[in-house]
Amino acid sequence: MVNKEVVVVSETGLHARPATLLVKKASGFKCDVTLEYNGKKANAKSLIGVLSLGVTKGASVNVITNGEDEVLALEELATAIESITE
Repeated sequence: MVNKEVVVVSETGLHARPATLLVKKASGFKCDVTLEYNGKKANAKSLIGVLSLGVTKGASVNVITNGEDEVLALEELATAIESITE
């Protein structure tokens, strides 16, 4: 298991379109992917789960990956979160 704190730069946080992009990216990995924000955890492969966190712009989220391709998944998802600006 590996994890990394990432700052959300998207104007809308992780809502609607940015969350959809993240879920699509996370779903491409074999490992488990969890987002942790404000003491709540959600499966990053679930749109409802990601939206339920209510992540806003400037928020710091903890990305946790666990499994076969965890290191690659963590790197790519952290980069994706930091680069989504919509």
